[in-house]
Amino acid sequence: MDTTKEATINESMVRVFSPENDDIEILDSGRSITAIDTKMKELDSQGKDEPFYVLNLDDILEKHIRWITRLPRVKPFYAVKCNYTPAVIRMLNALDTGFDCASKAEIELALSLGVTPDKIIYAHPTKPRSHIRYARTHRVNVMTFDNEEELLKISLTHPQAKLVMRIAVDDSKSLLRLNAKFGVRLSSVSKLLECARWLNLEVIGVSFHVGSGCTGSMAFKQAITDARYAFDIANSVGFQMRLLDIGGGFPGREDFTEVKFEEFSEVINKALDELFPPANGLEIIAEPGRFYVDSAFTLAVNVIAKRVEDTDECSGKCLPDRKDYSSEKMMMYYINDGVYGSLSYLINDPAHTKVEPWPLRAVDNSEPRYYSAIWGPTCDSFDKVTESYWIPELHVGDWLLIDNMGAYSLSTSTDFNGFERAHIYPVVTAKTWLAIHQSCLKNTIN
Repeated sequence: MDTTKEATINESMVRVFSPENDDIEILDSGRSITAIDTKMKELDSQGKDEPFYVLNLDDILEKHIRWITRLPRVKPFYAVKCNYTPAVIRMLNALDTGFDCASKAEIELALSLGVTPDKIIYAHPTKPRSHIRYARTHRVNVMTFDNEEELLKISLTHPQAKLVMRIAVDDSKSLLRLNAKFGVRLSSVSKLLECARWLNLEVIGVSFHVGSGCTGSMAFKQAITDARYAFDIANSVGFQMRLLDIGGGFPGREDFTEVKFEEFSEVINKALDELFPPANGLEIIAEPGRFYVDSAFTLAVNVIAKRVEDTDECSGKCLPDRKDYSSEKMMMYYINDGVYGSLSYLINDPAHTKVEPWPLRAVDNSEPRYYSAIWGPTCDSFDKVTESYWIPELHVGDWLLIDNMGAYSLSTSTDFNGFERAHIYPVVTAKTWLAIHQSCLKNTIN
């Protein structure tokens, strides 16, 4: 390789993914808890107690390797709506994933971080006309639809779009069902495709979404079967179908459901090989969100206030009779983040219904546990993080950690009451940093 070309490639690598872009800290060890402890001590020395996340980029790389190993035929198009942190998008772009964007702002963000238009699918079936025009202007051509009015709108604003028809599928095994709102019924597929032909639009594929937080792997088998039916109709109408989008719904952590990612992938691979054989040359994509980021984020919160109540004032509470539990008093803790901030998923995301904060400090097994309630910082009594929670006694200034905070936390948080959103501190090991740069190099050369 000549030095000019090598310099160009290195410049591209730095532009795509570098510590300077996202304030990424490179660690010698792989334990992100070390970074949390360091950041906590730094804030304490400055007299600050703001909540913060530590983003473990190694975790995202591990998830990506797991994906391409288990689903080799399915290219991931990361769902930006799940978590729009720039370091996440830059890293996944360096790993050559695609991106599922649902709005002009998400497309604009992806493009600003180095994503090329051909790696974006505008995967929202109902889009504002101004957003479609923005996509056309910036050469984002692949987009979804599920009704005739959407086709008419696209024909007037982006007639050269490459269209993907979203079908409604059975989402009864998911915690957040989507198909009451989106997706054309199979009985209406033929009519909708005829409308697309009449408008002289190009339909290239089919998409579906089994729902967020899917708990049953067979939902994918039935949805892929339904997609095959829609493909056959489209081919008979005269469209050249070349894309299948199997959507999202994949778990992001092991304790989410009894069904593991490996079971999902086994069912998907078998259904794809049977109904869409590799020899067909079909491009297959998916829209994972929480799979990539859920376990990569750990939230650190500070105990900003405390109140102690006698248990005889807490009538109706069922206290266990165990020697390591104390029923002498009930603890009321107030932390600097809550359901209006990073923990908004407690009310917005059915896949997250509870949290289990744990002290950053070392806890002796002999320490008594107290019946505790943890509240967020706002003046709203709805801002309760957890109750009926048994933990060792905490003190004002103590730090608590909450794991698995990457999915739908940042993207749905607010600054209600003027409380600042949690900052994000990305960390990566030197080994992963080198692997990512080698990936950047390979993608640039290719």
